[in-house]
Amino acid sequence: MKKKVFVFFPDGVGLRNFAFTDFKKIGEEMGFDITYWNNTIFSLKDNLGFKELKIENHTTHKLLSIYSRARKRAELNVSRNKFNDDVYPTYKFPFNYKGLKNIVRSLYAKWLIGLYSSEKGIIKLRQKINKLERTTSKYKYCKAQLEEQKPDLIFCTTQRSTQSISALLAAKDLGIPTVAFVYSWDNVPKAMQVVETDYYVVWSNLMKQEVLKYYPFVKENQVFITGTPQFEPHYNTGLRQTKEAFFKEYNLDLNKKYICFSGDDETTSPLDQYYLQDLANAVRSLNSKGENLGIIYRKCPVDFTSRYNAVIEANQDIIEVLDPIWEQVGKQWNQVLPTPEDFKMLYNVCEHSEFVTNVCSSTVFDFVAHNKPCIYYNYEQPQLKKGIRDIGQNYKYVHFRSMPSDKAAVFCTNKNDLEHLVKKILDGTLSNVEECKAWYKIVVGDMPTKASENIWKSIKKILE
Repeated sequence: MKKKVFVFFPDGVGLRNFAFTDFKKIGEEMGFDITYWNNTIFSLKDNLGFKELKIENHTTHKLLSIYSRARKRAELNVSRNKFNDDVYPTYKFPFNYKGLKNIVRSLYAKWLIGLYSSEKGIIKLRQKINKLERTTSKYKYCKAQLEEQKPDLIFCTTQRSTQSISALLAAKDLGIPTVAFVYSWDNVPKAMQVVETDYYVVWSNLMKQEVLKYYPFVKENQVFITGTPQFEPHYNTGLRQTKEAFFKEYNLDLNKKYICFSGDDETTSPLDQYYLQDLANAVRSLNSKGENLGIIYRKCPVDFTSRYNAVIEANQDIIEVLDPIWEQVGKQWNQVLPTPEDFKMLYNVCEHSEFVTNVCSSTVFDFVAHNKPCIYYNYEQPQLKKGIRDIGQNYKYVHFRSMPSDKAAVFCTNKNDLEHLVKKILDGTLSNVEECKAWYKIVVGDMPTKASENIWKSIKKILE
């Protein structure tokens, strides 16, 4: 009898890793009966022909957002005190006091934080969240689905979605084993583990140690190191286009060398457009000295702002816009969903650009998979004023402490150095590739091409 596994999408962030890679194909080849348990508005049946069970009830408890926020802040308070480290408060978003409703919600959250900011308090807070979610119609709805379908295991594609809590509680209450994939390299120190499952799947030994460090209730045998499917497409040479074909498809100039500017979301880099402007100025100056350079601007898929428009407009002769091929199916950031076509585009942007520049993005790893360098901007813009977040704090975050050396990226710490750094990379006298490969191994693990297979092997081991 084939083991029946539900691959659970509480939101759209897991589609890229678990619907558009070979994850399903590998699982089926290993003998699993796979159903996608789908809480998103993207139809896996209609778009990809996958067997799916839709979750039509999305009701969470009306107090869940307040309790979740309190849980996150309480965890960050505990980490600050436990590790004597002031980085943790910098992960907090400010409270909203606009309007009576937001004032009440913020004050209630602050009261909960004051009450539960201890290791025992956090456990009680999680228990309270679970108790609230078990009263929802969604919990009953999901439980009924599971009782009818009788899956052998639930694999949740992200640990950070509140939409998953009631569904996973229903599974646990029915004795169905649950596994959560820790979605991103920065998630664990940021207190983004929303769910409690029987097992956890992580990218690397680094992430395993973090899970055990921040969540003492998790035991070592509950955490499996597998890698992440996120980078697997970079090793799929079937996605590679010739330079001529790629440049023709996107109207790029074959005589130019292109530098990729990878945009950030507004929270991470609120003045990002000015770094694009600085790169355009450096490129313009180098072109006046005999270079023939252009910029590929690839925006952050969940950035809906118009903040780059003026810079792009003023530099049309230099900047080519290659928007990610994602589809907006709702108004929230997690309802902007990737498409399989974007894998091909990203592969070839990495392959045919000289290098990438950005503010602290994980695209450093996408590009190093293609042996391409990365410049990280790490200087303040003159437009920085009170109320605007300084990008410098990004590099102080815990996940950047995994860098084996400060040469794992080329840091531009002064705007006046940018042109010189660009020129040195182009001339081949400066690169971070070898050091970055060591960093990539620390973060992503030893087997970047085997992640999907390793996850299914872990599932098989759990079921045995």
